[in-house]
Amino acid sequence: MRIYTAENYDEMSEKAARIIAAQVIVKPECVLGLATGSSPVGTYQRLVERYKAGKLSFAGVTTVNLDEYKGLSGTHDQSYRYFMQHNLFDHVDVRPECTHVPNGLAEDAEAECERYDAFVRSLGCADLQLLGVGRNGHIGFNEPC
Repeated sequence: MRIYTAENYDEMSEKAARIIAAQVIVKPECVLGLATGSSPVGTYQRLVERYKAGKLSFAGVTTVNLDEYKGLSGTHDQSYRYFMQHNLFDHVDVRPECTHVPNGLAEDAEAECERYDAFVRSLGCADLQLLGVGRNGHIGFNEPC
């Protein structure tokens, strides 16, 4: 693991976008683990800018997201699928069938988790995992004590 530091949010967003863009350029068929929340928004904006400038293509990329809210459809404006569509997927050339978020409407949440875990394992390791850290130090829903 490498830890990068930045002076502020803009610098952090740019550094993260550079790292992700480099991964996609080096391995166009890479698997990206992506995150939601306020931390990655600036990074996603910079990736979209690179795509629109013709400097980056997501056509071969497969994405997997960490989580989804139980009971929300992917079209609900509070869902993580919606977040990803709105902040990244709708603005780049990633193939919809290669973007993966757990199904928040699955009848059997435990079975959905098992299915999703098996799918992620079938991809092998993510080539790069983006994680945000909340103001209180949490990663995902893993809150500090």
